[in-house]
Amino acid sequence: MTNYVKIFDTTLRDGEQSPGATMTSAEKLEVAHNLARLGVDIIEAGFPAASPDDLEAVRRIALEVGNPANAESDARVPVITGLARANKNDIDKAWEAVQGAKKPRIHTFLATSAIHMKHKLKMDPEDVVQRVAEMVSYARTLCADVEFSPEDAGRSEPEFLYVVLGEAIKAGATTLNIPDTVGYTTPDEFYALIDGIIKNTPGMHDGITVSVHCHDDLGLATANTLAGIRAGARQAEVTVNGIGERAGNTSLEEVVMTLKTRHPVFQLETGIETQQLSRISKLVSNYTGIVVQPNKAIVGSNAFAHEAGIHQDGMLKHQTTYEIMRPEDVGVSQTNLVLGKHSGRHALRNRLAEMGHSLDEVELDKAFARFKELADRKKIITDLDLEAVIADEFYRPRDVYLLNGMQVSCGTMGMPTATVRLRGPDGVIHTVAAIGTGPVDATYKAIDSIVNVPCTLLEFNIHAITEGIDALGEVTVRIQSESSATTMDPQSEMEYIRVYGGHGADSDIIVASAKAYINALNKLIIAQTEGGEKIKNDFGVMLG
Repeated sequence: MTNYVKIFDTTLRDGEQSPGATMTSAEKLEVAHNLARLGVDIIEAGFPAASPDDLEAVRRIALEVGNPANAESDARVPVITGLARANKNDIDKAWEAVQGAKKPRIHTFLATSAIHMKHKLKMDPEDVVQRVAEMVSYARTLCADVEFSPEDAGRSEPEFLYVVLGEAIKAGATTLNIPDTVGYTTPDEFYALIDGIIKNTPGMHDGITVSVHCHDDLGLATANTLAGIRAGARQAEVTVNGIGERAGNTSLEEVVMTLKTRHPVFQLETGIETQQLSRISKLVSNYTGIVVQPNKAIVGSNAFAHEAGIHQDGMLKHQTTYEIMRPEDVGVSQTNLVLGKHSGRHALRNRLAEMGHSLDEVELDKAFARFKELADRKKIITDLDLEAVIADEFYRPRDVYLLNGMQVSCGTMGMPTATVRLRGPDGVIHTVAAIGTGPVDATYKAIDSIVNVPCTLLEFNIHAITEGIDALGEVTVRIQSESSATTMDPQSEMEYIRVYGGHGADSDIIVASAKAYINALNKLIIAQTEGGEKIKNDFGVMLG
């Protein structure tokens, strides 16, 4: 058995299903490029049958990320896969989307638990076995690399799984993915499930990769994934920051760093360049609008922070007393970057390059202008400040409305008032003043009166990125369009509602709040204008 564990990243498919995590095609492409640089083996780029926009996004990733001109070798080119339900229409669309990749894969699935077969599929077990055999065989006529997943395998009868998976192998499946779709199992149970599948599935041989895909409903996703790997699985399906349906998926960074940090226990390798983990975590957080909790393992802001006196004393004596990983191993740097308003473009370019950001001349000009603006207001510019500037300047959708200026007055003696000036899509400047219950409320009411796109603010988060009174503030919001269609997918029997996330950073938290709200509104407007919202609402995805 090989000692290499393939990392299958489904941030762009299963991760994007998390409410508010919807990304534009351009954002998906950027994340895919970064996943390839990170060293993931397989990128699940989306669910092509969901909408024409999803199909086009997967197709672009297959052509651009799946065929890198500067790849050192084929070994470093990721497999690009698209998800498909077990029907010919879905499989055809998946193949249409991924066939341009150097290493294409079709990933198809069908539920196998008694609960799903009876209440969702309304199919007998015999019919499920037949459908799997037919659809895997059909997918294999199109693509040499076919992955099959028995949805809700964690609650399926093991003996029935052996039969279904045996038919999938006979039909040509090259990877068997075992999802704990609802995060139900415990590590001991999941170990036994994978061990039983490897030992008892008819036709199992060394050419078949057994994969695991675990959800975090009970907080056991990473533990279950590692248990499955110990039982013999050699592919782990994960997402950056663990985002995904409900409580999320197995976290990419947690699995990778566990295998690396506890190498004497697992004796297994991955191809991940771990020094990029912190950066891609921030990228995905900014694009999706989902904040990484401070105590999140590996990439949370407190992951390498120490406040207790006993811990600080131990750290001063020797780092390994309270840190089992070096911050540098995951790309975290606590070094202050002493750059000020007299620093030049060259110094900024070098530091950004060290942080993994390669900017062209136009992008550098924009970043340098933002850097100079910040340096006039802040004494010390840290790496985290620069990450926020880059995120705010480049990791956002194209501007429909752009903040052109604002003025806010508030306090105990008067009514909070905000005057906001926005540049509209036609280039016209709109200026409106509004009164609210607070400065942010007044600002958002002024923006609403200009943009005039009815929506509901679902979530508002604000935190300081760095320390000190001059810290840069970061705001993330989530909004839901009041005109969003709520439809029922006939197969999943689930309502599908669109939520949009926004991100903004500034040393003035009210300005950051305005930027975040406008960022989210721009995503909503683009989706409605391009018809993506209505089309996507007509589909659901059931696989965990």
